[in-house]
Amino acid sequence: MAYIKKTQPGAKTRKQHIKELIEAIVIALVLALGIRAFVIQAFKIPSGSMEDTLLIGDHLIVSKFAYGFQVPKPAMIDVYGVRAPFFETSLAPVWGEIKRGDVIVFRFPADRTKDYIKRVAALPGETIEMRGKVIYVNGKVWDERFGVNKGGQFGETVEKNINFGPITVPDGHVFVMGDNRDRSYDSRFWGTVPIREIKGKAFILYWSWDSASNWIRFSRIGGLIR
Repeated sequence: MAYIKKTQPGAKTRKQHIKELIEAIVIALVLALGIRAFVIQAFKIPSGSMEDTLLIGDHLIVSKFAYGFQVPKPAMIDVYGVRAPFFETSLAPVWGEIKRGDVIVFRFPADRTKDYIKRVAALPGETIEMRGKVIYVNGKVWDERFGVNKGGQFGETVEKNINFGPITVPDGHVFVMGDNRDRSYDSRFWGTVPIREIKGKAFILYWSWDSASNWIRFSRIGGLIR
């Protein structure tokens, strides 16, 4: 005689467990993508263009809502080298205020698949120029403590590292520069950044790895980015 096993009231089948697990994973992924797109995002510093503020191997958190909210729109994005339909965001600066001296992450205008991090040197409508490595904004010396001049990486001299401008920043754009002035590829070379392309403001270091010494830079962890 065939025996039929009865399911106890409230007991879950294997399929139900698998379904709940898949649902939990999907919800977690959606939440993670949402937080990354609209709230905060982690970045790693790959080059020395922002020394000595940011070092190679620094890992930082960027606030996506420091200046407003990120408006999603359909787009093709690169996923491990493969173009796929998804969405990207555009900054709507409805609160906060972009200030000269802020360190921001943005889509590189010449290749929007790449993210750059630089410091805001001039705001919309301002005129900026460099004379003898001294930066002038609206005709006055920019009294800043961030920039360093370490010379060209291979000893070369580039005119735009010494003199450039004057340039008037268009409406809806900012002019950005790296703190390592002689070794930064920035607005002096490729132009201004549309504000809509700003991904957020860098605000804290959560990890730092020194590959030269193969050790952690403990003193940098938790430091605010200014």
